[in-house]
Amino acid sequence: MASSEPQPVNKQPHVVLIPYPAQGHVNPFLKLAKALHARGFHVTLVHTEYNHGRLLRARGAGAFDAGDEGFRFETIPDGLPPSDLDATQDIWALCEATRRTGPAAVRGLVERLNRTDGVPPVSCVVADGAMGYVVHVAKEMGLPAYLFFTPSGCGFLAYLNFDQLVKRGYVPFKGNLRLYIVYVCIVKSAALTINF
Repeated sequence: MASSEPQPVNKQPHVVLIPYPAQGHVNPFLKLAKALHARGFHVTLVHTEYNHGRLLRARGAGAFDAGDEGFRFETIPDGLPPSDLDATQDIWALCEATRRTGPAAVRGLVERLNRTDGVPPVSCVVADGAMGYVVHVAKEMGLPAYLFFTPSGCGFLAYLNFDQLVKRGYVPFKGNLRLYIVYVCIVKSAALTINF
Protein backbone atom coordinates (compact mmCIF):
# COMPACT_ATOMS: atom_id res chain seq x y z
CA MET A 1 0.00 0.00 0.00
CA ALA A 2 1.13 3.54 -0.68
CA SER A 3 1.96 5.68 2.31
CA SER A 4 -0.06 8.86 2.79
CA GLU A 5 3.15 10.79 3.40
CA PRO A 6 5.51 11.41 0.48
CA GLN A 7 8.75 9.48 0.67
CA PRO A 8 12.02 11.40 0.63
CA VAL A 9 13.30 11.73 -2.94
CA ASN A 10 16.51 9.82 -2.28
CA LYS A 11 14.69 6.87 -0.61
CA GLN A 12 11.84 6.39 -3.07
CA PRO A 13 12.35 3.39 -5.38
CA HIS A 14 12.64 4.46 -9.03
CA VAL A 15 11.70 2.00 -11.74
CA VAL A 16 12.36 2.64 -15.44
CA LEU A 17 9.90 0.82 -17.69
CA ILE A 18 10.93 0.20 -21.31
CA PRO A 19 8.28 -1.37 -23.55
CA TYR A 20 8.83 -2.52 -27.10
CA PRO A 21 7.57 0.40 -29.22
CA ALA A 22 4.27 -1.09 -30.41
CA GLN A 23 0.76 -0.52 -29.05
CA GLY A 24 0.24 -4.06 -27.80
CA HIS A 25 3.38 -3.65 -25.70
CA VAL A 26 3.02 -0.04 -24.55
CA ASN A 27 -0.50 -0.40 -23.15
CA PRO A 28 0.34 -3.20 -20.66
CA PHE A 29 3.43 -1.24 -19.58
CA LEU A 30 1.26 1.82 -18.93
CA LYS A 31 -0.97 -0.29 -16.68
CA LEU A 32 2.09 -1.65 -14.86
CA ALA A 33 3.45 1.89 -14.49
CA LYS A 34 0.21 3.12 -12.92
CA ALA A 35 0.10 0.16 -10.52
CA LEU A 36 3.71 0.69 -9.39
CA HIS A 37 3.18 4.43 -9.00
CA ALA A 38 0.09 3.81 -6.85
CA ARG A 39 2.30 1.72 -4.57
CA GLY A 40 4.86 4.45 -3.99
CA PHE A 41 7.35 3.97 -6.83
CA HIS A 42 8.79 6.83 -8.81
CA VAL A 43 8.08 5.67 -12.38
CA THR A 44 9.72 6.60 -15.66
CA LEU A 45 7.91 5.20 -18.69
CA VAL A 46 10.03 5.29 -21.83
CA HIS A 47 8.68 5.91 -25.34
CA THR A 48 10.58 6.11 -28.60
CA GLU A 49 10.82 9.57 -30.10
CA TYR A 50 8.70 8.35 -33.03
CA ASN A 51 5.83 7.09 -30.83
CA HIS A 52 6.09 10.18 -28.64
CA GLY A 53 5.55 12.36 -31.70
CA ARG A 54 2.59 10.27 -32.87
CA LEU A 55 0.93 10.53 -29.46
CA LEU A 56 1.53 14.29 -29.33
CA ARG A 57 -0.09 14.74 -32.75
CA ALA A 58 -3.05 12.55 -31.81
CA ARG A 59 -3.75 13.74 -28.27
CA GLY A 60 -1.80 16.94 -27.74
CA ALA A 61 0.65 17.87 -24.99
CA GLY A 62 -1.78 16.68 -22.30
CA ALA A 63 -1.15 13.08 -23.35
CA PHE A 64 2.05 13.11 -21.31
CA ASP A 65 0.70 14.92 -18.28
CA ALA A 66 0.87 12.16 -15.70
CA GLY A 67 -0.89 14.43 -13.23
CA ASP A 68 1.18 13.13 -10.33
CA GLU A 69 4.61 13.84 -9.06
CA GLY A 70 6.82 10.82 -9.39
CA PHE A 71 5.44 9.68 -12.75
CA ARG A 72 7.32 10.82 -15.82
CA PHE A 73 7.65 10.05 -19.49
CA GLU A 74 11.00 10.01 -21.28
CA THR A 75 12.03 9.28 -24.85
CA ILE A 76 14.87 7.46 -26.53
CA PRO A 77 15.61 7.14 -30.26
CA ASP A 78 14.52 3.95 -31.98
CA GLY A 79 17.44 3.96 -34.42
CA LEU A 80 15.32 4.44 -37.55
CA PRO A 81 15.46 7.55 -39.76
CA PRO A 82 13.06 10.32 -38.59
CA SER A 83 9.58 10.12 -40.10
CA ASP A 84 6.34 12.08 -39.82
CA LEU A 85 4.34 9.13 -41.09
CA ASP A 86 1.44 8.27 -38.81
CA ALA A 87 1.69 4.52 -39.20
CA THR A 88 3.20 1.48 -37.56
CA GLN A 89 6.87 1.24 -38.36
CA ASP A 90 8.37 -1.67 -40.26
CA ILE A 91 8.64 -4.30 -37.49
CA TRP A 92 11.75 -6.05 -38.83
CA ALA A 93 13.61 -2.78 -39.34
CA LEU A 94 12.52 -1.60 -35.89
CA CYS A 95 13.74 -4.82 -34.25
CA GLU A 96 17.14 -4.49 -35.89
CA ALA A 97 17.44 -0.76 -35.18
CA THR A 98 16.49 -1.02 -31.50
CA ARG A 99 18.88 -3.92 -30.98
CA ARG A 100 21.68 -1.93 -32.65
CA THR A 101 21.13 1.51 -31.05
CA GLY A 102 19.09 0.66 -27.96
CA PRO A 103 21.88 -0.22 -25.53
CA ALA A 104 23.58 3.19 -25.81
CA ALA A 105 20.21 4.99 -25.64
CA VAL A 106 19.16 3.13 -22.48
CA ARG A 107 22.54 3.66 -20.83
CA GLY A 108 22.41 7.38 -21.63
CA LEU A 109 18.86 7.70 -20.29
CA VAL A 110 19.66 6.00 -16.98
CA GLU A 111 22.78 8.13 -16.54
CA ARG A 112 20.78 11.30 -17.28
CA LEU A 113 18.00 10.32 -14.87
CA ASN A 114 20.57 9.67 -12.13
CA ARG A 115 21.93 13.23 -12.62
CA THR A 116 18.51 14.93 -12.63
CA ASP A 117 17.73 17.05 -9.56
CA GLY A 118 14.61 16.04 -7.68
CA VAL A 119 14.54 12.56 -9.23
CA PRO A 120 15.58 9.56 -7.14
CA PRO A 121 18.35 7.39 -8.57
CA VAL A 122 17.17 4.53 -10.74
CA SER A 123 16.58 1.43 -8.58
CA CYS A 124 15.72 -1.09 -11.29
CA VAL A 125 14.76 -1.48 -14.92
CA VAL A 126 11.82 -3.46 -16.32
CA ALA A 127 12.09 -4.16 -20.03
CA ASP A 128 9.81 -5.77 -22.55
CA GLY A 129 10.48 -9.47 -23.10
CA ALA A 130 11.30 -8.58 -26.71
CA MET A 131 14.11 -6.25 -25.59
CA GLY A 132 16.51 -8.52 -23.74
CA TYR A 133 19.48 -6.24 -24.44
CA VAL A 134 18.15 -3.89 -21.73
CA VAL A 135 18.90 -6.55 -19.10
CA HIS A 136 22.55 -6.63 -20.18
CA VAL A 137 22.82 -2.82 -20.02
CA ALA A 138 21.23 -2.72 -16.56
CA LYS A 139 23.55 -5.44 -15.25
CA GLU A 140 26.58 -3.55 -16.61
CA MET A 141 25.34 -0.52 -14.66
CA GLY A 142 24.85 -2.56 -11.47
CA LEU A 143 21.03 -2.38 -11.59
CA PRO A 144 18.53 -5.18 -11.15
CA ALA A 145 16.61 -5.84 -14.35
CA TYR A 146 13.46 -7.75 -15.12
CA LEU A 147 11.64 -8.81 -18.28
CA PHE A 148 7.89 -8.22 -18.58
CA PHE A 149 6.12 -10.26 -21.24
CA THR A 150 3.08 -8.49 -22.69
CA PRO A 151 1.42 -11.10 -24.95
CA SER A 152 -1.50 -13.26 -23.86
CA GLY A 153 -0.85 -16.55 -22.13
CA CYS A 154 -1.43 -18.32 -25.44
CA GLY A 155 1.05 -16.04 -27.22
CA PHE A 156 3.61 -16.54 -24.47
CA LEU A 157 3.28 -20.34 -24.76
CA ALA A 158 3.81 -20.00 -28.51
CA TYR A 159 7.08 -18.14 -27.85
CA LEU A 160 8.17 -20.82 -25.40
CA ASN A 161 7.47 -23.56 -27.95
CA PHE A 162 8.70 -21.88 -31.11
CA ASP A 163 11.64 -24.28 -31.26
CA GLN A 164 9.14 -27.14 -31.65
CA LEU A 165 7.59 -25.43 -34.70
CA VAL A 166 11.05 -25.25 -36.27
CA LYS A 167 11.99 -28.82 -35.31
CA ARG A 168 8.73 -30.18 -36.77
CA GLY A 169 9.17 -28.25 -40.01
CA TYR A 170 6.22 -25.85 -39.62
CA VAL A 171 8.58 -22.88 -39.76
CA PRO A 172 9.91 -21.39 -41.99
CA PHE A 173 6.68 -21.23 -43.98
CA LYS A 174 6.56 -22.73 -47.47
CA GLY A 175 4.09 -21.98 -50.25
CA ASN A 176 0.85 -20.05 -49.71
CA LEU A 177 1.20 -18.48 -46.26
CA ARG A 178 -2.54 -17.90 -45.68
CA LEU A 179 -3.50 -21.47 -46.51
CA TYR A 180 -0.59 -22.76 -44.48
CA ILE A 181 -1.65 -20.76 -41.41
CA VAL A 182 -5.21 -22.06 -41.68
CA TYR A 183 -3.87 -25.59 -42.12
CA VAL A 184 -1.58 -25.34 -39.08
CA CYS A 185 -4.20 -23.65 -36.91
CA ILE A 186 -7.05 -26.03 -37.72
CA VAL A 187 -5.69 -29.36 -38.91
CA LYS A 188 -2.32 -29.64 -37.22
CA SER A 189 -3.07 -27.85 -33.94
CA ALA A 190 -3.66 -31.16 -32.15
CA ALA A 191 -0.14 -32.28 -33.09
CA LEU A 192 1.53 -29.44 -31.19
CA THR A 193 2.37 -30.18 -27.59
CA ILE A 194 3.19 -27.72 -24.87
CA ASN A 195 6.42 -28.43 -23.03
CA PHE A 196 7.45 -26.62 -19.85
